[in-house]
Amino acid sequence: MNYKFKTKPYAHQITALERSWNKEVFAYFMEMGTGKSKVLIDNIAMLYDKGKIDGALIIAPKGVYQTWSDIEIPTHLPKHIEMKKVLWKASFMKDNKIVSKEVEPLFESSHDLHILIMNVESMSTKHGVAFAEKFLSCHKTLMAIDESTTIKNPDAIRTKSIVNLGRSAKYRRILTGSPVTKSPLDLYKQCEFLDPCLLDYSSYYAFRTRYAVLKTANFGGRSIQLVVGYRNLDELSKKLELFSYRVLKEDCLDLPDYVYTKRIIQLSSEQKKIYESMKQIALAAMDGKVMTTATALVQLMRLHQITCGHFTADDGSIKEIKNERLDALIDILREVENKAVIWAHYRYDIHAIIKAVEKEFGKDSYVTYYGDTPQSERQNNIKLLQDPNSSVKFLIGTPQTGGYGITLTEANTMIYYSNGYDLEKRTQSEARINRHGQVRKMTYVDIIAEGTVDEKIVKALRKKIDIASQVMGEELKEWI
Repeated sequence: MNYKFKTKPYAHQITALERSWNKEVFAYFMEMGTGKSKVLIDNIAMLYDKGKIDGALIIAPKGVYQTWSDIEIPTHLPKHIEMKKVLWKASFMKDNKIVSKEVEPLFESSHDLHILIMNVESMSTKHGVAFAEKFLSCHKTLMAIDESTTIKNPDAIRTKSIVNLGRSAKYRRILTGSPVTKSPLDLYKQCEFLDPCLLDYSSYYAFRTRYAVLKTANFGGRSIQLVVGYRNLDELSKKLELFSYRVLKEDCLDLPDYVYTKRIIQLSSEQKKIYESMKQIALAAMDGKVMTTATALVQLMRLHQITCGHFTADDGSIKEIKNERLDALIDILREVENKAVIWAHYRYDIHAIIKAVEKEFGKDSYVTYYGDTPQSERQNNIKLLQDPNSSVKFLIGTPQTGGYGITLTEANTMIYYSNGYDLEKRTQSEARINRHGQVRKMTYVDIIAEGTVDEKIVKALRKKIDIASQVMGEELKEWI
């Protein structure tokens, strides 16, 4: 069709659109870094230009959904499209009634493209579901689930809500880098959202019987079915090919060798309160004084720790603060197709990451490389990550310890859970996957708390500025 792209597409993105743009249902199984968000936005714009839709409902995890509003749509949606865009807030609804006037244009009939972006967690609430239902009832809509493995659990409230809502959408899309995070059974609910008939099974249990090897076990007098293996996976793959497009970075010859991306998170209400209090204390301490870089960095570190979900109390103990950072990390790891390296600046963060990764992916899924990792284990941990046949998928460490000299080329995704201020450590740590022997395209991800010193730190490091030696105390004061 005669469509003018706002941003130039890669060859694989054009292929994705050629296969999908006018289909009622489609799955973009595109590895992180291949630009599936752009593909969806262009798909929405194409359908809108043809008069087939006037609404788009995008549902994404909490750590991602604001990025759609702030970055992805402004970057890729063509300028000729007039739109009314709303980012969901729980305050829009009260007692099952819409109480916010700012969202009224979203439900009006007009020639504009109406875009509603909601976090997947809202689909577990009555207010979130009611708001989405009203939107769908007002428009011819494309409904898309970003990181669709968030609806893999057949018993979750949000999964049931999203599958039900999908029946009211004219077009449906799912997007994920890795559709199978733990088992092929993850696919069932994702595909049911698209169309219950796609996989030829009317229930999750019938699907499980076909593709899983089951064993009967007795616990406490109860007989239950355990999954001990999988079968007929070639048959399942052929079914998926009919309504999906699979893209790996290594297949995209025109992609750059490496890309930088970021995952924007919000401070929790508790974090905001503590952050603001600490900021005022820091500014009061610096008031009227000539600020040395060393002193300012100490104040910066205290604020940075809060963005990571912890702070050091007066008695020297570390206190945890409710935050989104760990959830954002796990969401990213679910999207990773191959292996990944996770760096964190603080030892406290390393311990939290280990606990979360072990809970989500299992004890055999990771190795560590930081101060507490015994010297006797470090070389073997590298060997396990570098072994393509090992169960180890992640290396968790600090750039201070693991950022120098080692080769981690079996991984092609690197995630900075938190950053330090030393440019050399950042540069050296990035090079662990970008070495001789790396045959895949690489992705570097920074997790950033919006509106905090976090943004300043990452921006400086990406511009190759060594914060510790090149940024003066007065400038750091401005950052705070």
